[in-house]
Amino acid sequence: MCSARKLALLVGMLTIGPGLALAAPKPMPQDAREYIIWPSDGQRISGGKFWIRMGLSGAGIAPAGVDKQFTGHHHLLIDVDLPPLDEAIPNDKNHLHFGHGETEALIELPPGRHTLQLLLGDDQHVPHNPPLYSRKITIVATE
Repeated sequence: MCSARKLALLVGMLTIGPGLALAAPKPMPQDAREYIIWPSDGQRISGGKFWIRMGLSGAGIAPAGVDKQFTGHHHLLIDVDLPPLDEAIPNDKNHLHFGHGETEALIELPPGRHTLQLLLGDDQHVPHNPPLYSRKITIVATE
C-alpha cells in the first residue's frame, strides 16, 4: 500500500466526525511495567474484603485530567478481559477507575473465584502506547 493511501486510511480511522478526531495514544517507555503487589495469584481471601495494592515502575502516577508525559492512573478489571486498547476504559462494576491517583484501594467481592488485572489509563482514561497492563491473577473470596 502506498504511503499516501496509508496516511488517508489512518486519518479516516482517526476522524470521528466533522472537525473531530481521536487523540493518538500517549507514549509510555518500553520498559514501564504495571503489576499487582497484593493479593498474589491464587490467594484465598476470607470475607472477600481486602486492600489491593497496585504497582507501577518506569512511569508515574497522575490523577485523571492531568496531562503529564509518561504518567497515568490505575484501572482495576474484575472478572473481565482487557477492553479495546484504543478506546477509553469503561467505568462500571467490572472496570474500577482510580482517577485520584490511588495506589491501593479497599475492594469487596462476593464469595467465589475472581480474576483481577490492572490497566493504566492516561489523563482521559485511554490506554497508552504501548499499553501497560498487569498479568491477570485469580483469587478466591471465601465466606
